[in-house]
Amino acid sequence: METLQHLLDGFAVALTFQNLLIAFFGAVIGTFVGMMPGIGPINGIVVLIPLAFALKLDPTQMLILFAGIYYGAEYGNSISAILINVPGTSAAVVTALEGNALARRGRAGPALATSALASFFGSNVSIIAMMVAAPLLARWAIKFGPAEYFALIVFAFSTLSSLAGANLAKGLIGTLIGLMISTVGLDVMTGAPRFTFNNLRLYDGLDFVVVVIGFFAVNEVLRLTYERIEGQNAILSMGRVMVPLKEFFSKIWTLVRGAIIGFLVGILPGAGAAIGAFIAYSTEKRISGIPQDLFADIDDIRGVASPEVANNAAVSGSLIPLLTLGVPGSGTTAVMLGALLGLGITPGPLLIQQRPEIFWGLVAAMYIGNLMLLALNLPLVGIFVRVLNVPDWYLYPTVIAISFVAVYAATNSTFDMLLMAGLGAFGFFLHMLKLPLQPVILGLILGPLMENNLRRALAISRGDWTYLFIGGPPRFLGEFHTAISNGDWSILASMPLIATSLWLLALISLFLPLLLKRNAAGAMVDVPMEGEAP
Repeated sequence: METLQHLLDGFAVALTFQNLLIAFFGAVIGTFVGMMPGIGPINGIVVLIPLAFALKLDPTQMLILFAGIYYGAEYGNSISAILINVPGTSAAVVTALEGNALARRGRAGPALATSALASFFGSNVSIIAMMVAAPLLARWAIKFGPAEYFALIVFAFSTLSSLAGANLAKGLIGTLIGLMISTVGLDVMTGAPRFTFNNLRLYDGLDFVVVVIGFFAVNEVLRLTYERIEGQNAILSMGRVMVPLKEFFSKIWTLVRGAIIGFLVGILPGAGAAIGAFIAYSTEKRISGIPQDLFADIDDIRGVASPEVANNAAVSGSLIPLLTLGVPGSGTTAVMLGALLGLGITPGPLLIQQRPEIFWGLVAAMYIGNLMLLALNLPLVGIFVRVLNVPDWYLYPTVIAISFVAVYAATNSTFDMLLMAGLGAFGFFLHMLKLPLQPVILGLILGPLMENNLRRALAISRGDWTYLFIGGPPRFLGEFHTAISNGDWSILASMPLIATSLWLLALISLFLPLLLKRNAAGAMVDVPMEGEAP
């Protein structure tokens, strides 16, 4: 009953004219950026962060806008995937494989309709799960101290690094680069300059907006110009965008399995929608037991339904660790976290209690936004696909111009504009080395939080490093050492388990790719990350 009352309060926030307009704008922008190859939700959000600050949006409105772009992109990425076999984001790689095969068999319309309906189903199931799981996780997270938060951040880094492509070392290198960038500026506790090279402009550190626009917007334009995706304008005929409801709902268990998998994978720090889509599709292939390589070979829509329902469910799942723990569940939510911190809002276990209008307003807006997206994607998909014909010579310079304007509007500094360009070139260099950018951004965002909790934990324990692995009340550390030195191992029964469990999960997550990166035949495959070039 209490949850229902909170939800009604959330609809009171979301149904104001301004918030409805923001939700609609986010959904439309998200659909466009999702279907543009190489752009994706991260870049859409990055470019709009300065606009959100300039419009003086409050935290609830900013989250509504960014969440609209996030799940709008998951709707939109299937359009280019199905029609021209070019996934808008890495989460749509499987959709491109199956959906384009259906389109070439004359079923582009049913494939697009299946994608939209599956996305709607996955989003709404995961929002319901989010309403239940987030408050419970927030109440549990109140018990977190500095040792637990430090272990949680290590878990986030290990999970993201282990899923960062075929080479674990490259993921760890990306994380270290992000941590190094986060240390630029004055030390908060001692005031000592770090990596400033006697440049006063670096004493405040690197501005978050400058870094993410350089790494994602400028770098993506350089990458796309270098790779020059060909055949992008060969749009297929769609026919009527509809699928028989009997055929769609005959796959209800596919939808349910995909929604559950996507939601659970989304909760894992750093996993993102792409991992959920691959696992859901692989699971469906194993369960079905069909001898064909693709579901599309037998005109089966499950090949489109399973990844689409999973990647949209992962969106809501990735928002849970962001809002309740302050740890991003994906690369996109890492950017959203940086924007919230810029407004002075620190997500964590007390956010739902102290600022319920933010959480419940976002939940209600997500319900409304998904209805908007369903209404947009079914009848208006013909209009959306025309955007795919925008020539590269117009699109890329426009993105670069918007990036420079956005940075100058945010910082009023020509130095930061040059820094953005340099970071964009550095990001392109990392791309050429096959180093993923998601760990870099996660390291940049979580680096200060990790450092502060490490220092707090060592201050509480008077320099005892074992406290980082045991956690709990500081007084327990002394009792633990005394009992162990006296041979009393019964103290282990009363040992706090949160920090220890998180360290164990961090170790286990390093071996997760061995389980996730196997296709239906048991061969190893590389799973692209969210925000990584498909």
